[in-house]
Formats: sequence, structure tokens, C-alpha cells
Amino acid sequence: MQKINPDELSLKDKVVYINRVAKVVKGGKRFSFSAVAVVGDGQGCIGVGKGKAAEVPEAIRKAVDHAKKNLLRIPMKNMTIPYEVTGCYGAEEVLLKPAAAGTGIIAGGPVRAVMEMVGIQNILSKSLGSGNPANVVKATLEAFKQLKDPAEIEKLRQIEPNPVEAS
Repeated sequence: MQKINPDELSLKDKVVYINRVAKVVKGGKRFSFSAVAVVGDGQGCIGVGKGKAAEVPEAIRKAVDHAKKNLLRIPMKNMTIPYEVTGCYGAEEVLLKPAAAGTGIIAGGPVRAVMEMVGIQNILSKSLGSGNPANVVKATLEAFKQLKDPAEIEKLRQIEPNPVEAS
């Protein structure tokens, strides 16, 4: 897998989840903020990051910077994914199914944010498990990592490409 340069893309970012976390110290509780952000170009490129800081804007900035360092290219077919996949991360499982044109994004909050950033317009998804937004996003990314381009699969299986689909 090749590294994607974030400077070459016009990336948009979206904050998926902000959480206030506390560290218990001798004098009481010390609060900080944890943020999960997604960046994407709307044409098959996606990155997910997590940041933690004393202030919310700083946590968001860190999350976006982390996401830009971890970009991934997703194979898409007709504004959806080529085939059904399931991704697991922690206690979370995300099922992604391709959908016909005009269906829209049928997905929960964290998965919807990822789909909007990657540029997928028609998809069905089901989130099974804990519902922790950070794990839902990471499980979605794990599902995306399983996807391969249909042309690449044909090449691996040594099948001649279908002339009807090629045109």
C-alpha cells in the first residue's frame, strides 16, 4: 500500500465525536478532551485520527493532523463499494453492503460521517456491538481495508475482464 500525500488532495474534515475525560489526581479531577476526526477528499480517500488535549479546539486540531497522516484509498464502483464487507475492531462490528443508485447513505452517525468524507453516496450499513464511536469508525476503516478493486481481483484470479463492464 502506497503512502498518500495529504498536500496533493483537497481534504475536508469532520469531527465525529468529542469526549470529556478525567484523570483523578491528589487535588481532585483533571479534565481533558478527546476528539475523533475524519478527513477525506470525497473521491475515495479517507483518514481517521484521534487527538487529546486540555482544550477542545486543540484536541480537534491534533485529531485532524493525525488523520491526515493515515490516509487510505478506497476502491469505489458507481458511488458505492464493489461488494459486501464486514469490519471488526474491539467489541464493534460494522457490516457494509453496496446499494443501488438513489438509495443514499443508510448508516448511523459515525459510519455516516466516514461515508460522506470518502464520497460514497449509496450504501447500507449496520453497526453491531458496543456503539463506541471511536471503535465504530475504526471498524469501518477495517472493512474498507478488506476491499480490493474488481480489476485487481480479476488479475489475481487470471480471468479475462468482461468487455461489457470494461466499456
